[in-house]
Amino acid sequence: MTTAARSSTSTASSPLASPQPTPLVVPVTELLRAPASRRAVQAEVPAAGLTMADSHVPDGAPITVDVVLESLSDGITVVGRVTAPWEAECRRCLGPARGLIDAEIDELYQQVPTSDEAFTFDGELLDLGQMVRETLLVELPRTPVCRPDCAGLCAVCGADRNVTDCGHDAAPTDHRWSALEDLRLELPDPEQ
Repeated sequence: MTTAARSSTSTASSPLASPQPTPLVVPVTELLRAPASRRAVQAEVPAAGLTMADSHVPDGAPITVDVVLESLSDGITVVGRVTAPWEAECRRCLGPARGLIDAEIDELYQQVPTSDEAFTFDGELLDLGQMVRETLLVELPRTPVCRPDCAGLCAVCGADRNVTDCGHDAAPTDHRWSALEDLRLELPDPEQ
């Protein structure tokens, strides 16, 4: 079974149209003429439509791309970082959760892909947009929390344990296991 390589080029209304240079569409013709040559790309673009489960990068939020393109005999490597803010609802207390994605990038672009993991490009322009999008979506937290020590909601009364102490046991017991708890109480204490 073969999988198509990831494409980095987009098309406009005409199937022959090439993407126009933008902060994430980089001309690479000169870079390809000299293997091992490098080009730094630093850009800030607004986010749009980056949502995974309950986490998202807010539309219009700045996505910062800081990468180095290096030409190889069979393609171009892209190495660097992508950063963007994220927002979500805390899984424990249902309050707002926020953070910053700071992802490392190490990708390969090839005109004729030799790997399913390589992005394709047309030889003149390299579009970093799809790679940036995929990286941010993968890095969005699946179970976001507002802070690592979030106490969550009380299972008995629903109070936010970060704000108030409702007095209920933090770990409610499951009565189905009460027989085992009774056995544990009958055992001698090993520390005595």
